[in-house]
Amino acid sequence: MPKVPQRGRAELALFGITAIWGVTFVVIKAALADISPILFLASRFTVASAALWVICGRSVIRSLRGRVRRPAFKAGLLAGALLFTAFAFQTEGLRLTAPSRSAFLTGLSIPMVPLLNSLVYRIRPRKFEVAGILIASVGMAMMTLPAGRFGMSTGDVLSLLCAVTFALHIVVVGRFSPMVGFEALAVVQVTFAAVLGILAAVLPGSPQRFHATPALAGAVLATGLLATALAFTAMAWAQQYTTSTRAALILALEPAMAWLTSYVVTGEVLTNRGKMGAGLILAGVLLVELRSVELRRGKTEKLQV
Repeated sequence: MPKVPQRGRAELALFGITAIWGVTFVVIKAALADISPILFLASRFTVASAALWVICGRSVIRSLRGRVRRPAFKAGLLAGALLFTAFAFQTEGLRLTAPSRSAFLTGLSIPMVPLLNSLVYRIRPRKFEVAGILIASVGMAMMTLPAGRFGMSTGDVLSLLCAVTFALHIVVVGRFSPMVGFEALAVVQVTFAAVLGILAAVLPGSPQRFHATPALAGAVLATGLLATALAFTAMAWAQQYTTSTRAALILALEPAMAWLTSYVVTGEVLTNRGKMGAGLILAGVLLVELRSVELRRGKTEKLQV
């Protein structure tokens, strides 16, 4: 059996992250009935941080004693600040708007990633990557936006701000993960996000709501351990081997994964418009993946000749 290339493994990991986030989207919406958004984030990131220090603490401490200490801290603090800010916007926005609109507006981070890469790091995406992103973005709109609704609520605006911040986070992780190591970057960013969450939760004039239930405990553990600790460690590892643009495109599958979860759990059926949107998302991802395989194969054949 031929070995899967490192890029292939990285992109499979990103697909796994997308599946986890799609599953937990509905879980978070339900959890917000029992807890305020900031307190939920503080709990989520604290659980994730504790798990990462238990699993990776020794190796991270060793790496932070070396030459990458200062860059790793800087990159981790920047990524952690963006991560907490993005989730704060998303969680508060999710409380004030429909999950489908929140999913779409958050997904607008995908077309923003190549734009930000071009502006900040002068990294231009290939034409077929841009085409794939545009096709997937149209698919997300068809799948998640109600027909004929164009106005924006406060929750919609917050979800859009989440998209901008999360796009910046993808770009930063893609830039620094190969330089400082994925474990150090993952642990520092999640720990700093937890610190910011705790500080925001205890600020004067920031009343918090909390009602302990088994469902809430399960939501905090699931999002903390799987959707945060595992997901952002895997993301930091994967972005060493693939581009930020390709990572963002794979994450565009999140609305489709969210619907699939809802279908399995509640029997929700997609409209024809939604089915077309899901097909376009898949087509955008496949366009980029198949075109990349074709280009790599062509390079290999040239080297052999």
